[in-house]
Amino acid sequence: MRKRLIVSAASAVSLFLAVPASAADFQPGAPGVGDPYYPTYGNGGYHVSHYDIRLKYQPATDELEGTTTILATTTQDLARFNLDFALNVQEVRVNGRAATFATSGEQELEVTPARPLAKGSQATVVVRYKGVPSTVKRYGFTAWQRTPDGAVAAGEPESAWWWFPSNDHPSDKATYDISVQVPDGNEVISNGLLVAKTSQAGWTRFSWRENKPQATYLATLAVGKFDVTQDTTPSGLPVYNAYSKDLGENADAARASVERTGELVDWLSGYFGEYPFSSVGGYVPNVKAGFALETQTRVFYGPRQFARGSNASVVVHELAHQWYGDSVSLSRWSDIWLNEGFARYAQFLWSEHENEGTAQELADYVYASHPADDTFWTVKPGDPGADKQFDNAVYDRGAVAVQALRNAVGDDAFFRILKGWPAERRYGNATIPEFQAYAEKISGQPLGDLFTTWLFTPSKPATGPVPNAGAGAGAAGLAAGSVAARADQPQALVEPKSWRKIQETNSVHDEEH
Repeated sequence: MRKRLIVSAASAVSLFLAVPASAADFQPGAPGVGDPYYPTYGNGGYHVSHYDIRLKYQPATDELEGTTTILATTTQDLARFNLDFALNVQEVRVNGRAATFATSGEQELEVTPARPLAKGSQATVVVRYKGVPSTVKRYGFTAWQRTPDGAVAAGEPESAWWWFPSNDHPSDKATYDISVQVPDGNEVISNGLLVAKTSQAGWTRFSWRENKPQATYLATLAVGKFDVTQDTTPSGLPVYNAYSKDLGENADAARASVERTGELVDWLSGYFGEYPFSSVGGYVPNVKAGFALETQTRVFYGPRQFARGSNASVVVHELAHQWYGDSVSLSRWSDIWLNEGFARYAQFLWSEHENEGTAQELADYVYASHPADDTFWTVKPGDPGADKQFDNAVYDRGAVAVQALRNAVGDDAFFRILKGWPAERRYGNATIPEFQAYAEKISGQPLGDLFTTWLFTPSKPATGPVPNAGAGAGAAGLAAGSVAARADQPQALVEPKSWRKIQETNSVHDEEH
């Protein structure tokens, strides 16, 4: 027999008063972090400190099962919060209790915990899921790349959605444990150190750990048949490289390039300071994509990067990102110059080292190669827009801007800036104005006009980067007898020897975005 619940007015008042007055302050977290380039990416209301990702993957069918545990701290009173994710979710728990969940938009997973989360509280979020990532597209694409014997997750600015739920924006970095079970005979490649490998009943589990903060797009995963090489650098840093067994005619050139990782990371340490992570390496899977990506500690290289032979320059570019982009990450995607301008400039420094063209000669060549009416100059490296985020101008004009800075402050201050900035901001995030302020502090010079001219003006600067412009600037590495080029005067083009190898890396991000 049903009974009607009859509540007196007094009882109703008492029930109402039993609810904390502050309950009205609990609100849903924002579905994005407010990045103007990608408004829906990332989420508001919390920060993640750690991802524990446990997966089971079947290469033959591309079936992925996963349980991701997220440790987070709330930054507001939360009634609900979002995660970025694209696969089918089976269950969500928050602090051990079943939570309700729903999907919205392209990649939003809306989670309502059984109990609201007070500001400053710790939250443990467990998400169980299952799917076939290669069949899932968001915004018309997938960052999950199938190979003949497995799959690869690598992409910028997004790749996490296809294999783990996250707060997908570089401003929220976390540490990672990534453990993947695959059929015996397969390898699993990921970030950091391989801390365990166990086999049972025809399956092998690989457990990787990245113990330094890492942006979500820098997390990577590869499953398949790989030849693995392990070594240490001369300074003792563990090196872990891997190559698909079916790379064909690109195999030798890939090895001849990537196997120089240990040498090159030690060389870069002379310019950028102590390497910030516990391991280094790269992998070359058999994918159609031709780009490379600075996935933290374990760089992804598309095999087409080596279709014209070995290329140490692209390895230098991606390793430079370990300092500029990975350890010190951008705060918003418009700050992309802090990543790409300096990685390209590292290639200029490598060219100097190899006697294939000085940084000044390369900067002069870029300036002279593009007439004033070239659309190249309409792209602002300091704020290129989402559609031009990986435009060649961000790389080339961005590197010329770095050379202009070098000339303005002189070699002594410049190389102190180059090494000091990654130490100052290690494992954090930064903006271009913050970098400018740091460069001004170290050099003792106002640099606003220089940054405005080279990074934020959509036209060709009136003169090229002037050698030896800074007071007391050293002549090392600068082109002897160079004179300032003018935008309205044609210059004779002398292509530096390194130029073509540098330009081969221009496809680095084109296809993935």
